[in-house]
Amino acid sequence: MSMTDPIADMLTRIRNACGAKHRRVDMPGSKMKVEIARILKDNNFIQDYRTLEEESGRKTLRVVLKYAQGGQPVIRELKRVSTPGLRKYVGVTEIPRVRNGLGMAILSTSQGLMSDRQARQARTGGEILALVW
Repeated sequence: MSMTDPIADMLTRIRNACGAKHRRVDMPGSKMKVEIARILKDNNFIQDYRTLEEESGRKTLRVVLKYAQGGQPVIRELKRVSTPGLRKYVGVTEIPRVRNGLGMAILSTSQGLMSDRQARQARTGGEILALVW
């Protein structure tokens, strides 16, 4: 069965795993999901990620979640902005500042996936995929 929005599925799996205080979460892998995980790791929202190869040839993405002192998840909220039914594009001057710089936006640009800070430095806009804080 095909999935309409695999990125929303990834964000929901991470959100649910954080709520249930799981150490890690597995999901079907893709290049875009691996790039999103890389951005989350680079910005210290997750501890680590890796791709695993199943015997059937399918790839699985394993995300190791990060928790602060007292067991609070580092990711407070994940929100999908641009959906397959309603795409949301912004120019470089319209890129949102999430929680006044404490959070981040993940953008899909012509130069690949990047965080809002990287997009502002590269002076490029794009499609806002998700907001994280």
